[in-house]
Amino acid sequence: MQIVTSVKPQLTIALLLAIALSGCSILPSVDSDSDYGPPDGTVDVSHIPNAVPRDEPRSRYGNPTSYVVMGKRYYVQSSSQGHVERGIASWYGSKFHGRRTSSGETYDMYGMTAAHTTLPLPTYAQVTNLENGRSIIVKINDRGPFHNNRIIDLSYTAASKLDILKKGTGMVEVVALNPRQPTPPKPRQSTTGSKKPGLYLQVGAFSNRYNADQLANRLANALNRSIRVKRSHGGDNGVFRVQVGPLVSVAQADTLSEKLAQQGITGLHVIID
Repeated sequence: MQIVTSVKPQLTIALLLAIALSGCSILPSVDSDSDYGPPDGTVDVSHIPNAVPRDEPRSRYGNPTSYVVMGKRYYVQSSSQGHVERGIASWYGSKFHGRRTSSGETYDMYGMTAAHTTLPLPTYAQVTNLENGRSIIVKINDRGPFHNNRIIDLSYTAASKLDILKKGTGMVEVVALNPRQPTPPKPRQSTTGSKKPGLYLQVGAFSNRYNADQLANRLANALNRSIRVKRSHGGDNGVFRVQVGPLVSVAQADTLSEKLAQQGITGLHVIID
């Protein structure tokens, strides 16, 4: 059972400031909302099949215990088993076509591949666009994306099949696949019951409800937005998560993240439900 409380703006921005929340070298794929885009001309990718999951040893490259990119340390997971996450996908294309990926393979923007910061290389995964229901299977063979609020960087073809090329990003669910059980699971339904999932920015999680409410009240006024406190059960009393939203777009989530970072509030992540 989950309990959600919405908070309306009430207090002053000064109160927000008072509670501000306080390797190896790997060539990153770049968040392709920028200029790392499609090939010249029109390309028909409809004939390109999904990646086929198969048992493979861990790559000799790209699987350190941890690594640092742009001052942030990432820890590579020991296994992909049971990995399911929702978040924002981006894609990368022509600028990196033909370059070496973190696993040592050559990046082919026409292949069904992707980049992830922490899953072991290689990992096969089902990626579903939660806004239109389209699903694909990709081989994760690269590291990235290293842009805030992104969980996976898709190849040009993979992004095209999910219909996120034009927007540059999309809300997705990523499910790691077991090559011995090749039938992909069905994507989970939105907990809100609506066709389009909700997009939120989580700014804090507390074991104490009072602390969560205090942060929610301050943020509501400072941002002039509704804030929800969502309780998820776990342990004795559960965890109270403070989330801004729902937001209307990925661009709005990015802008809000930058605004909060300027106020010293970091460690934010996107929630989709």
